[in-house]
Amino acid sequence: MVGDREGTRHTRWAGIVSLSVMRLWKRATRTRSGRVAAILVTVALTTALLLMVTGVALALADGGTATDDDATVEVVPDDSATLSAVDGVERPRLGETNERAASMHTHEDVDHASPVLAEPGRLEAADGDDQPTVLLVGVVADGEPRTAAGLPTDDLEPGDPHYANGSYDGVPEGEMVLSEAAANRLGASEGDELDVPTPEAAAETHSVTLTVAAVEEGADDGDTDVPVALVQLSELQSFTGADDGQLADRVIVWGEPAAAESAATEAYPDAAVESNAPTDPSALFDDGLALATSLLALLVGIVICSSFVATTAGMTVNDDRRSLAVLESVGIPRRGRLVLVAVSTLVTTVCGALLGAAIGIAGIQVVNALAAATIAPGTVALIHPLFVPYAVGVALVAGLLAMPYPLAIAARTSVLEEVRR
Repeated sequence: MVGDREGTRHTRWAGIVSLSVMRLWKRATRTRSGRVAAILVTVALTTALLLMVTGVALALADGGTATDDDATVEVVPDDSATLSAVDGVERPRLGETNERAASMHTHEDVDHASPVLAEPGRLEAADGDDQPTVLLVGVVADGEPRTAAGLPTDDLEPGDPHYANGSYDGVPEGEMVLSEAAANRLGASEGDELDVPTPEAAAETHSVTLTVAAVEEGADDGDTDVPVALVQLSELQSFTGADDGQLADRVIVWGEPAAAESAATEAYPDAAVESNAPTDPSALFDDGLALATSLLALLVGIVICSSFVATTAGMTVNDDRRSLAVLESVGIPRRGRLVLVAVSTLVTTVCGALLGAAIGIAGIQVVNALAAATIAPGTVALIHPLFVPYAVGVALVAGLLAMPYPLAIAARTSVLEEVRR
């Protein structure tokens, strides 16, 4: 008997949920299409903007294409330490990177260590009519098949000859490896010589010409549209003025994980040594600016969504009072009618979130394309598979916060009131 009662109850609630979805579909396609569309569009646009801002924050925390490599660990400046040449003006950088990377290489089970310096720069296009911006990334190759900034390093001459044990007077190789995006932007191919305008940061003004050693496909993680030029580290340091102090953005280390981490920690005890894992949203918690940006976007998104959903859903329920009274007259209790309202509101909100996730992911790709074509040579926003459940979760929270208002209107609706009206 108890089992029959439980089965009947489950069937009744399943019927109420099905009825709610059917009523929502009817309103969306016939009677209340404007109101439903308004909720869908508002939630979708708010969610899309939230994901785009979160993608930018994730890119800030991750470091972008310049950090796309197959190294075991990486050493990056600790935000709490004063490691930059101009603290508070330039971004934090590591010093004495060439010497300390060489010392890491001497450790057992460490295969190679290379500083990485990334600077946006302009190169003369092959036709000489333009100076497109690309991301210049300086590394030290060792002749082994390794990856830095999404490009293979073995196309560069091993050993960084221009460094010459810290004198920076060795013969420059004057070579670079271009990603396909950079080659297309420059109109260059293997063997072409491209002039590089000297930046203001350089200590001396001199003519620099680089030869395209190879054109490679680039990263396989969605950043293939980023124009990258891989060059010799010491040549880029001399070119940008970073040779004074042997500055670099980070140091990447290949080898056995424990040995690589130990060598990196010994060389830079005051820096952060991180395992080179794929982009993880938890990286946001390691970057104050990225975390603040994402949290602010989350707060604004929830407030806007919940406010608009509450208002629009409340207006919809108010217009739908007669239907609710009819449901009461045929025996559906107040709890069942409230479930109808709650389910329809949440389903509409979740559908808007799914639409917003699609728009947000497409928007991130558009933002990256526009940035690459105008002001930024690297990826400015990242996409992560967790963005879709994140969007749905935010929409559910907003829907739950918006729920009391339409439920209050539905709870006050009765057959007698509607008959008097």
